Amino acid sequence: MADNSRIFDRELLKARRRRALARSGEPADFLARIVAEDLAERLAAVTRDFDIAIDLGGIAGAATDAILETGKVATLIRADDLVAAGDSPAAGLPLTIDAETLPFAEGALDLVVSSLSLQFVNDLPGTLVQIRKALKPDGLFLGAVLGGDTLSELRIALAEAEIEVTGGISPRVAPALDVRDAGALLQRAGFALPVVDRDALVVRYDTLFDLARDLRAMAAANCLAERRHTPTPKALFLRAAEIYAEKFSDPDGRIRATFEVISLSGWAPHESQQQPLRPGTAKTRLAEALDPARPNDAE
Repeated sequence: MADNSRIFDRELLKARRRRALARSGEPADFLARIVAEDLAERLAAVTRDFDIAIDLGGIAGAATDAILETGKVATLIRADDLVAAGDSPAAGLPLTIDAETLPFAEGALDLVVSSLSLQFVNDLPGTLVQIRKALKPDGLFLGAVLGGDTLSELRIALAEAEIEVTGGISPRVAPALDVRDAGALLQRAGFALPVVDRDALVVRYDTLFDLARDLRAMAAANCLAERRHTPTPKALFLRAAEIYAEKFSDPDGRIRATFEVISLSGWAPHESQQQPLRPGTAKTRLAEALDPARPNDAE
């Protein structure tokens, strides 16, 4: 019987990450650096320091380096399933873990940072719960995941080409977090004061094949458990490249590729945090506050 909870083939993802690291040492370098800089800026704006922090899934080292440069963290552990193999030159203490089963004791960490890795876990709500439990009261989670608009152009071109060439569509695009659901997901995991934001990064390429080369270097090619396991006809990619150029090219002929980055933050609950008023404790009824005939106290 198929395991319907298994969305991603994480062993395949791990193998592709290892190959990407062996080829260049910096998989997803341009995207990882941009997101790491944003994470560091968000952390720098927090008016406190953190004793023990985890860079969860940061095999490229970009987030580790950026977080350390803020001076906000005393001890930073770089935790992933590859880091202890000596594949990454990044700073930080290496720890080999499975990102789907976190080994940290409850209340052990002051800060958890995750940069572009949580979109590949099979149970994102469950992983967020594990992160929240691993944080001390008033501990902070900062994350960034790829959103549903990521590579929308490629998705359209491949789907249209596959229908034309094969008469059907096979699973090629991973499910992604919708920014509208992200805040609710953090609250469901038990985080207080959740904040969600999004940004769209548009990268231009000469052809679809140049984009595909970057995706392979990022270890971001299709790793769905239900992906097609037979070779894809070359004609499909040739037709997809034509459709992509027809629909998503600029006047100079270069094509656009969108990467949507959803930023997440939340705090482990603590009594010192701002709390909503209990029902029935308000001193003024909403109807009175909205009554235009009510005298203005400032007059």
